Amino acid sequence: MPKIFGEIIKRERIGLFFGGAIFTILLLSAALLSAAELNIPFGRSYNYSDILVKRVIDGDTFVLENGERLRLIGIDTPELHMSDKLRRDSQRARKDVSTIQRMGRQAYEFTRNLVEGKRLRLEFDLERHDRYGRLLAYAFLKDGTFVNAEIIKQGYASLMTIPPNVKYADLFRQLYQEARENRRGLWR
Repeated sequence: MPKIFGEIIKRERIGLFFGGAIFTILLLSAALLSAAELNIPFGRSYNYSDILVKRVIDGDTFVLENGERLRLIGIDTPELHMSDKLRRDSQRARKDVSTIQRMGRQAYEFTRNLVEGKRLRLEFDLERHDRYGRLLAYAFLKDGTFVNAEIIKQGYASLMTIPPNVKYADLFRQLYQEARENRRGLWR
């Protein structure tokens, strides 16, 4: 009798295990289908041809509606927030930290006015993420404005070309030289 009782308990445990696993699979499948039907992002797949900029962090980085951080390819704006990079930029430019932060504030304001609360189409190069896990892309407003290029053209960014993401490097170099020569934005 005890042996039979033990076999019954063992079968019930196995049944519970497999039943629970099947329930979990069904639940996940339903969640995936619901997310797809409702156009809700699940994981890292998302429609980047029409995405909202929720918040601008600084002159070259945003938070998108799906929570991802986007870092614009090919440009570098002065640091706004205290960091090791701010200190390095200060030393490299031979300007005090507060001057770099003021420039960072100007770049931030320009970028915020350009994209915050607006929808973008993102274009990717060879690498999709940087070492910090941020999404790397070229951004275009719905009216066709090339955001990365516009920030450089108006004088609020320097060049930051990191291979293999060099698709628009020549265009960015030309716009940067013109902005410097014409004393636009930060180059006044």
